[in-house]
Amino acid sequence: MTPNTPASPEPPPAGSPAAFPALPAVPSPPSRPSSPAAQPRLLLGSTEDVLGAVPYLLGFHPADSLVVIGLTGSLSRGRLHLTVRWDLPLGPGGLGQIVPLFGKEGVTQVVVVGYGAGPLVTPAVDEAVALFRRGGLTVVDALRVEDGRYWSYGCSRTDCCPADGMPYERQAGAVAAEAVLHGLVALPDRQTLERSLDPVTGPAREAIREATGRLTEEMRGRLAGCHDADGFAAEFVADGMARVREAVVTYASGGRLDEEQAARLGLDLAVIRIRDEAWALVTDESHDAHLKLWHDLTRRLEPRFVPPVASLLGLVAWRRGDSALAGVALTRAHEADPGYSMANLLAHAIHHLVPPHVLDDRMPSPEQLDQEMGGPRMAWLLPMAALLEEAGGPGREEAATPTRH
Repeated sequence: MTPNTPASPEPPPAGSPAAFPALPAVPSPPSRPSSPAAQPRLLLGSTEDVLGAVPYLLGFHPADSLVVIGLTGSLSRGRLHLTVRWDLPLGPGGLGQIVPLFGKEGVTQVVVVGYGAGPLVTPAVDEAVALFRRGGLTVVDALRVEDGRYWSYGCSRTDCCPADGMPYERQAGAVAAEAVLHGLVALPDRQTLERSLDPVTGPAREAIREATGRLTEEMRGRLAGCHDADGFAAEFVADGMARVREAVVTYASGGRLDEEQAARLGLDLAVIRIRDEAWALVTDESHDAHLKLWHDLTRRLEPRFVPPVASLLGLVAWRRGDSALAGVALTRAHEADPGYSMANLLAHAIHHLVPPHVLDDRMPSPEQLDQEMGGPRMAWLLPMAALLEEAGGPGREEAATPTRH
């Protein structure tokens, strides 16, 4: 196998959703790479190269996992198109509709890699190989990996496939070095990726909590004293959209919002029109700024304000091809509000391997949003007003209540 394959991170957890819009609770994630033009190319000329690349395709070193790399093109010039990971053991029907999805995506060849002990991995690999062959896909190789060694299920020669496995370099191989050179990251495990979005603690938490308390108290007073409700809404929405644009510029230039700015933006984004302004502003050119902004706010904001920013982080990560980070972000949104529809929509799309451009094509521009939604009115602020009633001032414990947006 000697394709030049774009290195591209893969998805996180998401099992088969029982009924949209509920976010799947069972980890099991199909994903796709981001635009090949934006990806560095890694030459995968051997089994060791493939195994060296997998952690960078996923964004972390897998364990107790089944990984399938889907390739398009000819056998001699296959190009990486999709990387999919499932937790092991597989549940009944655990591979789902992956073969029809591969067919729609033009995948013609697959490499199947199971990570873990033989009794855990072998049944899953056998199931996957049989499924792919019935579906007309070429299985380039099927491997098991454990403790720095690999075994090929398709090789019976002891000279190249000894009974105790073939050792390989997990982190210092040529592919790993090339991936690091291009800025790709392979975290030690999925738990490390999840911890990267843990809420801030200590003085940072106290500071954002106090800022949130001050701003919510201020906003309650402004709403109570408002005599022109729709006029107030128009001013709030205009200011909020301006703050979104300013925040993106701040992070693009290497800056960071202070506690009051962060808390105020969290309050703004509870309004769907302001959140959708942020969504509409996401472009290939602004990915990095949006990623830094929404990652930062997902960790810093008080729990009831997390769903919009975590959903925006999930959107940006998914567009970049980093479905692992996208899944963790959407899980954060789901934990704060299981009914938050943007998070559920994105989780549903990722699980079903919908290309990001499909939602992009359906997302109106800011101008179209204005035309479709009409002028701001007080009803737009009701989700934000509901959040104001959920928690009091500084020091009070937060409890996330579903707001279903």
